[in-house]
Amino acid sequence: MRKDSLYSQFGRYSGLAFLIPLCAVVGYTIGRLLDNAFGTHLLKIVFLVLGISAGMIELIRELNKDDAETK
Repeated sequence: MRKDSLYSQFGRYSGLAFLIPLCAVVGYTIGRLLDNAFGTHLLKIVFLVLGISAGMIELIRELNKDDAETK
């Protein structure tokens, strides 16, 4: 069983709070840049969904890692 300080736990979990919004913004930005480069209007939505999915996957991985460390 691992004992982390309160500040360490706060830092880890507050970082997770910004994970999904940041991934969504990055995905949307990449899609928008590609839309401007290719003259399309669909890629920003596709990359937004991919960014949200990547954020959810990373959130699940981090929470599973924390759960495995406490056992």
